[in-house]
Amino acid sequence: MTNYPHLLAPMALGSVTLRSRVIMGSMHTGLEERGDWAQAARFYARRAEGGVGLIVTGGMAPNREGGVFPEAAGLFEAQDVANHRQVTRAVHAAGGLIAMQILHAGRYALGKDCVSASAIRSPISPYTPVALDEAGIEAQLADIVMAAARAREAGYDGVEVMGSEGYFLNQFLSPRVNKRQDGWGGSAAARMRLPVEVVQRVRAAVGRDFLVIYRISLADLVPQGSLWSDTVALAKTLEGQVDLFSSGFGWHEARVPTIAASVPAGAFVALTARLKAQVSVPVAAANRITTAALAEEILASGQADLVALARPLLADPDFVAKARAGRADRTAPCIACNQACLDHTFAGKLATCLVNPAAAREAEFAAVPASVALSIAVVGGGAAGMACAATAAERGHRVVLFERAEALGGQMQLAARVPGKAEFGDLVAWFALRLQDAGVEVRLGTEARPPDLAGFHHVILATGVKPRRMALPGGEAAPDYAEVLAGRTLGRSVAVIGAGGIGFDVATALVGSEVGAQDWRKEWGVGDPATTPGGLAQAAAFPADRQVWLLQRKDE
Repeated sequence: MTNYPHLLAPMALGSVTLRSRVIMGSMHTGLEERGDWAQAARFYARRAEGGVGLIVTGGMAPNREGGVFPEAAGLFEAQDVANHRQVTRAVHAAGGLIAMQILHAGRYALGKDCVSASAIRSPISPYTPVALDEAGIEAQLADIVMAAARAREAGYDGVEVMGSEGYFLNQFLSPRVNKRQDGWGGSAAARMRLPVEVVQRVRAAVGRDFLVIYRISLADLVPQGSLWSDTVALAKTLEGQVDLFSSGFGWHEARVPTIAASVPAGAFVALTARLKAQVSVPVAAANRITTAALAEEILASGQADLVALARPLLADPDFVAKARAGRADRTAPCIACNQACLDHTFAGKLATCLVNPAAAREAEFAAVPASVALSIAVVGGGAAGMACAATAAERGHRVVLFERAEALGGQMQLAARVPGKAEFGDLVAWFALRLQDAGVEVRLGTEARPPDLAGFHHVILATGVKPRRMALPGGEAAPDYAEVLAGRTLGRSVAVIGAGGIGFDVATALVGSEVGAQDWRKEWGVGDPATTPGGLAQAAAFPADRQVWLLQRKDE
């Protein structure tokens, strides 16, 4: 008897059967852009090996002008098919299923040839898009349909049509961008004409024995976004053509966070449940679904038919397998930091994971058993020390970890005290279990001295950093960030010198506290899309007990 009977149950979806209710949501890695299709195949196959029911690739452009950035990967040339076939073959060999996401960026495309419903520039792009005429719309339609047909030729089990997050189809849907007064805009019915045409033509091109998924925006979270009635009308129009609706939330230009650590777990599931009650095809929940227990709760309560996880499967490709084996507590937690995944993507770097550096580098980080077992001392029980000790022990070495404090974690213990970063505590707990499983001898409350380290083949120092003192008059008496986060009492008026990541964390800890989902929505102005366009409401102010100034030398 499993603790996750709904999560791990197989499910018939269209013409295929999923072995679990977990979808790997679309993520950009940068592997395809680099032309490293062999590593892309390894990346996706590794998630298939972990028991994911269905994988959705990163967004693939249907043409040059639709790429998120110049040279973005896609499937718009006949010769691209062979590259994609490497991926599908690897996933199928691992027992998995995979769909290709077709992503047309519209005005989000970082190029002068970008196109959209109207010539309205996005606030996050330097380029004003070309407003498509009738012939231009037909050309974009034809390219999207061709990408779907080529996806089938490449061996994919389906496609996901990206209609959310403020991309091309979402731009036609929303009054924010679509200012047309022709057959492609002017009324709600005309605004949804393009996504309807896309889905209908894709279905006609690929047939009924091929998955068609539609990523639907349930809350745009921008001014002049769609109303819920428009979203439901679109879903009801599409439900006869699609096999699954995948939930999307927030445009990229929205000020409301949707996947940051501060967003409460499962914050948007209620909207997925509302859509599920309106349509006859399955619906997948998404965004900040972080644990097997939460995923099971969502499915068992009938709020969704499947759950789409993205970053948690970067952190641990065995998310599903560990749940099936009764070892969900051994799952590496996603801490929603976005530093090595989303931030890398927007910087044009290869995506990976702060928790799991092997993500998208599976060949480079493959664990190799040690040819000779050595005795190794690791001094320091923070992130680096724990990772080093666990990895060495897992390779077969005999490892002793020395930590001066009475608990593991180092400065991650401080991070966990910052409102919105409690998941760092989960990361410390996971590291502790990993050390235990690997057989590492942990000596807490022990400051390693030279005699303690005698006799080891190697000694590894991972003692971290000390806060830098200010070179200012009186600076020697000012508390450092570690003292503040550890609980030092301060007055009602505080200046924080340094406005980088640590400065922001300190300021947040001084003025805020952990909030539940309801207060989080009030604070960020998340309303009901049934009554407010885009699901935006007036943000509520929560006065703090202190006044805090963030000071820095830079003028930016």
